[in-house]
Amino acid sequence: MPRPDTAIVHLSGVSKTYGATKALSEVQFSCFGGEIHAILGENGAGKSTLMKLVSGVIQPTIGDIHIDGTPTQLMSPADAMSRGLICMFQELSLVPDLTVRENLMLGAPGTGLGRLDAKVVARAQAVLAKIDGTSIRMNTRIADLTLAESQQVEIAKALSRNPRLLILDEATSALNASVVEKVFHLIRAERDRGVGILFISHRFHEIEALADRISIFRNGAHVETFDNGAYDYGAIISKMVGQRIDDLFPPKPKADPNAEDVIAINGFGWGERLHDVSITLRKGQITGLGGLDGQGQGDVLHGLFGLLKGTTGTCVMGGKTLAITHPKTAKSPELGIALVPEDRKTEGLVLDQSIARNLELAALGINGIDAGDPAIYQPFLDALELKCDSLDQTISELSGGNQQKVALTKWLALGPRCMLLADPTRGIDVKTKTQIYALLRRLANSGVAILLLSTDYEELIHLCDETHIFYDGRIVQHLSGGDTTAENIIAASLNMHVGTKQAEATHHA
Repeated sequence: MPRPDTAIVHLSGVSKTYGATKALSEVQFSCFGGEIHAILGENGAGKSTLMKLVSGVIQPTIGDIHIDGTPTQLMSPADAMSRGLICMFQELSLVPDLTVRENLMLGAPGTGLGRLDAKVVARAQAVLAKIDGTSIRMNTRIADLTLAESQQVEIAKALSRNPRLLILDEATSALNASVVEKVFHLIRAERDRGVGILFISHRFHEIEALADRISIFRNGAHVETFDNGAYDYGAIISKMVGQRIDDLFPPKPKADPNAEDVIAINGFGWGERLHDVSITLRKGQITGLGGLDGQGQGDVLHGLFGLLKGTTGTCVMGGKTLAITHPKTAKSPELGIALVPEDRKTEGLVLDQSIARNLELAALGINGIDAGDPAIYQPFLDALELKCDSLDQTISELSGGNQQKVALTKWLALGPRCMLLADPTRGIDVKTKTQIYALLRRLANSGVAILLLSTDYEELIHLCDETHIFYDGRIVQHLSGGDTTAENIIAASLNMHVGTKQAEATHHA
């Protein structure tokens, strides 16, 4: 489709300041109908500020926003929505205590009459049906959905409003590869009917697969806009961070076949959710868990941390059979198990408390550790380059990447023997990802056993020494070495037989 002469949205010399802080600086930027325009940049580069300006959440300090060529003041999200500018932010806008239906109605223009309400719901249900969301009921509270299901509802909510410009901020961060491809199909269909798409993602394979054009922001400035394919991966990284990063992932040492076992679970089960799961975590190795969302991987992490009741099977550490029935037992110095959960905002951190207070939480109740001593956390905060005003700053004021650094550090200070990680880089910028990847490899090299659940198959491929793929509560494929490929991960996630060169598969029909 030829590019229209006039952009749906054009920013002309736009700056946004907060006191002495300049979030955006003299930005010139356009998005046209019929294009998927990806926005890249580190956390703090200005991407979220750009999205908030275009969606009417905030107004520019100086400069003009043009809609269809006309200077326009977007005074509120409702104002932007009435013009067809629809935004799905990374931080979900759904109200947990309301139902799916009630959330779909919030802010929808023209709702209030039963006929119009029904049309909005019908459109959202049609979207959900196309992205594996048919099991999501309209009368279910958002609080009772998984993170992935909530994200599916958020996507359906945005698409049900017939956007002219659709703004997607990490719209697929909690979704598995199969659902992501279906979402991409819908996004391409919206583009083909003339909708403009602003797409933010920290997953480069998504940008490569989806974008028509790419714009890079750094330190609040618009660096460059170019067609997808104009630059290679290394050049794009260089433009984003201001310096060349040769490789996102640290070198992976050859796995030691004689590495000491740290924890071994055998025949692990939990009701109808887990069946006969056996995994051995070894000293110095990173073991991956993959598969479609909700296939049991998260339950393994929760079971190992003592969050599940009624599990079966055995768990062995140091030759002794363990009964891990409570997180206090798991995190004790005798076992040294740490869990960094999937959703840092609801499970890993207390957002209205300070950084210092959040750092103390994991160490509370552990003898011999002074939870209030900042010195035990500082080496890890320095290594991860935490950006904050002080440790007294409220955690909600930090970017997502810096929040995750705090969530990791509170456990690292305890010196764990085993780290359980659930999607630790979800929605995080590339530089922070690089820091976390390097940290995990250093931890493994120092002897820590790491169990990494990831929905990003690039992490499973390049970071993990071996990977177990789950389907319907069972391990259906074990992958290692050259067999850990995107094709094999995706096929096994769909319970399709995978022929491998080295790994022996455990396949269930």
